[in-house]
Order: sequence, then structure tokens, then C-alpha cells
Amino acid sequence: MTRASVPDAGKLRRITLDRASLEYRLIRSRRRSIAMEIDRRGLVVRAPRWVALRDIELALRERASWIVESLAAWRSRPLDTLPTEWRAGAPLLYRGRALTLALFAARRERIAADLLNLTVLHPTPGDSTKIGAFVCRWLKEQAIELFAARALEFARRLDTAPLAVRLSNARSQWGSCNERGEIRLHWRLVQLEPPLADYVVAHEVAHLVELNHSPRFWALVERLLPDHREQRRRLDALTPLLD
Repeated sequence: MTRASVPDAGKLRRITLDRASLEYRLIRSRRRSIAMEIDRRGLVVRAPRWVALRDIELALRERASWIVESLAAWRSRPLDTLPTEWRAGAPLLYRGRALTLALFAARRERIAADLLNLTVLHPTPGDSTKIGAFVCRWLKEQAIELFAARALEFARRLDTAPLAVRLSNARSQWGSCNERGEIRLHWRLVQLEPPLADYVVAHEVAHLVELNHSPRFWALVERLLPDHREQRRRLDALTPLLD
């Protein structure tokens, strides 16, 4: 690898936002605009080489509330929403609840969720690979059942209907809608609190009528979910979970 091809690791800097001193990594590149990314490692800012530092920090201060809240959300959440090892006692998020994986040997495969546990009956409960595949398949089944029904309910309220509702495994989007009227929703929405998942579904359903982010579009979202601004703000902090 030549020197020119080594990616810019960025420079660590500090800034005070909402009276909190925060560290961020500044990466200069050929991009045309300033971008901010937050995950469990912290805040990364990507900016064009020609933008002055004072303008970058002005942009950070304009989004101070979002940055501070997003960083706090990351620090307060479990590091993993899916187990790194599928064994008894492993933590798992389901519909916003932190559940514990309970495994039992049984002839027939079955999964049930309650307030505390995700109970899995399986012929080989000690096989981490098979348990992981079985639980993820179950989560996807729950996701399509729950969110296809919500999409149809929201669509009826707008006198429209999606051509299809399918699951996605995108790395940077919770949902999408194309010009053909096909809605795709990330299967891991089923791990989020229902109000957050509802916001994504309502957002994509509104795109069936307005395939843009115009004032007319946001009026439709408002009609479906009056509290959408709060859910949108909270969801911003969780998008890095998809990576």
C-alpha cells in the first residue's frame, strides 16, 4: 500500500457542546459537505479539506443537542443487540425489551417471548450456530408479520396501498420506498421499541404518496404519527446499530 492510498485516520479534537467537553475525530477528505457519525466509538466528523475549522465547529454547535443525546444513548445501551454467542443467559433485544436467552432441549423447535426471557426449545440447544440461525429466522418472521400489518393500516389512512412490503438487511437504512410502491423495512426494527418502529413504517408509507421530503410529505407523517419528531430524534442515535 502506498502512502497516497492509506486512509486518513483523522485527528482527535475537543469541543464544548451544551456545557459538555467532548472528543471527536476529524477526518478531511474530498467530500463536498460535512458529515457526522456516532457509534459506540464516539463522534467522527468528515469534512472537505477546504472547510475552515471554525465552520466545522459551528456545524457541530448547531447540532449540539443531537450529538450529546446520541452519545449518551450509545453509552447507556448494551454493546450488542444480538448475542455474540448464542448460549443460555445471553442478552437479546426484542421490541425494546432486554431479554435473556433461555435454552431447553425439545424435539420440536419453538420460541416464546415474555417480559424477561426469550425461551427457545430446540433439539440441539448447545449448538450456537443453529440456535442463532433459528432465533434470527424467528425475529424476521415476527418483523414481517408485525410491520406488514402496520404498513397496511397506515396506508389505509392515506387511501393508498403498497405494492409489496419486504424485509431488508441494509447497513445504513431502517427503511426505504421506491417509485413502484415497494416498501422495504429492516428486520432488526423488531428489536426496537414499537413507537420507533412505527415511525419508520409511517415514514415509508408516506413516501407512497410523496416520494420526497417536502412539507407535504412531513404533513402526511404528522397525520399518521403526531409525535414523529420525538421518534425521529431517538432513531437517529440508533442507526449505527445496523453497521
